[in-house]
Amino acid sequence: MPGTSQPLIVGVGNDLRGDDGVGPFVAEALAAEGLAAHVHAGDGTGIMDLFEAHDAIILIDATRSGSAPGTLIVLDAIADRLPADLFHYSTHRFGLAEAVETARALSTLPKSLQVYGIEGADFSAGDRLSPAVRETAEKLIARIAETLPKNC
Repeated sequence: MPGTSQPLIVGVGNDLRGDDGVGPFVAEALAAEGLAAHVHAGDGTGIMDLFEAHDAIILIDATRSGSAPGTLIVLDAIADRLPADLFHYSTHRFGLAEAVETARALSTLPKSLQVYGIEGADFSAGDRLSPAVRETAEKLIARIAETLPKNC
């Protein structure tokens, strides 16, 4: 809800498509830690709806850029545009980058929007993360859990 100090953490992806499940993996772990987190497996329009309901959002998604698997990127989506080809591995044609940039054009971005991308290796059917992706995801979970206050 607008005005809350804790950001909403949103894990974007499909946990049945290998490393595309890294966003849901991180979000579920942080929700278990008492943080405001949930999984978003739908298309970008649902992400845009969240922008209107929350002042601060952290998005976590898999990337596919050709970098080494497990590479972590951190983007401030308020300050900089999201590269459209970075988050293109989606089961939806209107994904995270398209949602952010459409919201930017409509002036509906939240006040704070941080995006964490973890480079995937395997996006085939299955519910397992590749080892490098899982290792980075676990480090990101610890990093976020240490920096955000838990819900009471």
